Amino acid sequence: MTIQKINPVAMLGYYIVALFFLVLFGFPFVLTTIMSFKSMNDYMGGDFWGLPKKLYFGNFDKVLRSKFNIYFLNSLIVAGFATFFTTIVASLASYALAKIKFRFSELVLMIFVIGMMIPVHTTLIPIYQMTKSLRLTNTFPGLIIPYISFGLPVAIYIMTSFFKEVSNSIQESAVIDGASPLRIYWSIMLPISVPAVSTAAILNFLGFWNEFIMAMTMINSTSKKTLPLGLRDFYGTESINIPSVLTAVFVGSLPVILFYVFAQEKVINGLSAGAVKG
Repeated sequence: MTIQKINPVAMLGYYIVALFFLVLFGFPFVLTTIMSFKSMNDYMGGDFWGLPKKLYFGNFDKVLRSKFNIYFLNSLIVAGFATFFTTIVASLASYALAKIKFRFSELVLMIFVIGMMIPVHTTLIPIYQMTKSLRLTNTFPGLIIPYISFGLPVAIYIMTSFFKEVSNSIQESAVIDGASPLRIYWSIMLPISVPAVSTAAILNFLGFWNEFIMAMTMINSTSKKTLPLGLRDFYGTESINIPSVLTAVFVGSLPVILFYVFAQEKVINGLSAGAVKG
């Protein structure tokens, strides 16, 4: 077995590109973190890029004393329920599309894939009209149901690709033992597909948590607003106090960043699982 030597020039190029993206995506977060611990006097003192002279926690107190907790809880409810139902429906549909042969299965999969190309903005008016006719405007279900519809295409695409790579012999052995399709899905296929299911759930949760335009269209009550809408309102009242605004952004993004940091291995495994044939 020959060991291929790594080209030092190519490796240096990889590190330069990685460093570029680290600075590009990491710098805003670092700057937001520093600003969160600055008072207005430090911010207006002229040393914009410097570290705070003294850790100031008044910004966090101001954010937490506002309606930020309500917005946070609303986002958790909406994103959590939307992710849960999207994952369940997508896993069932993906199993049927990949392992249960029926007429027009490929066409159905293609329709779901095409759904990934539909911009959210083009559907705002018809979705709002349907939601209004069902009297679901300004309610959590009126926001969760559209989220599920937009989360399904990506989830089904990821899970179907994974299920297609699972050996048919596993399913055939279960059928011989008398297992029903639903039993095969629940006891065999679903546990095997944890990387793909986790990937779809994580990607959808991040999208639902940060979604703004649909929430702004469907929700008008302060008690029902999600975190992105709450951040907009907070900026409207504290637009002069930049450290407080950046503190709100920092607190709102921190749970998602931590969630992704601890779950990134699942995302990588899930995205690569369907691309590698066993």
